[in-house]
Amino acid sequence: MEAHALTITLTNKVEFPFFVLLISGGHCLLALVQGVSDFLLLGKSLDIAPGDMLDKVARRLSLIKHPECSIMSGGKAIEHLAKQGNRFHFDTTPPLQCAKNCDFSFTGLQHLLNKIIIQKEKEEGIEQGQILSSAADIAAAVQHITACHIVKRTHRAILFCKQRNLLPQNNAVLVASGGVASNFYIHGALEILTNATQCTLLCPPPRLCTDNGIMIAWNGIERLRAGVGILHDIEDIRYESKYVVPFMLFMQVTLLRCPLGVDISKEVEEAAIKVPRLKMNL
Repeated sequence: MEAHALTITLTNKVEFPFFVLLISGGHCLLALVQGVSDFLLLGKSLDIAPGDMLDKVARRLSLIKHPECSIMSGGKAIEHLAKQGNRFHFDTTPPLQCAKNCDFSFTGLQHLLNKIIIQKEKEEGIEQGQILSSAADIAAAVQHITACHIVKRTHRAILFCKQRNLLPQNNAVLVASGGVASNFYIHGALEILTNATQCTLLCPPPRLCTDNGIMIAWNGIERLRAGVGILHDIEDIRYESKYVVPFMLFMQVTLLRCPLGVDISKEVEEAAIKVPRLKMNL
């Protein structure tokens, strides 16, 4: 997560502090980046990641059988079909509307879409696995609600940081990283947010938004430059290949549980910041 957050400094000249929104198939979080290894976590997903949710909705719609989407990933298929659909055809609202925090939730939205799909299958008299005539409308609806949810939580986080003077009042930087950030519709919604909050939106190129060795190497370079977490004496370190696989499995489990920086999400919730409504003219 630290590497994802710092990838933007590889392609853009960005000064600390800046704000990062990481939205992908496996992760969803909001953090203030104050330094190379200095993070404040303001919010995270309480259940699944947005990319995972979009993929599951695409699978439930059997979009791999759609002639226009057969070679696309689930998220890309949703984005493609959504262009042809009516986002207001179904009555849906973003999750956690009454919660005054910056956390995310996507499981409830996924379950709601499943119910809508089941109902439409009954109405159209088709079995699961066949393409609904309303698939584009469902895709447009889930994409729009996802964008609104992400924008509102991010909006509150930016307001909180500015209120606490953690970000400059003008020309603060919001970095959106991860595969979901490359979704054109969601990117457009974030641009509406940054224009309203006098921020600059920056996104790493798509090839650097997925888990990759480049970002890990760059993270190491940044840490080396800052002199943070660097082990200079390695004479007493012993490497044994038989421990490599167990160690990697241990690290995967540990990383899944290890939080990024200092979690101040409770402070955000206690501040109970009211978020003004933005017009999503997309």
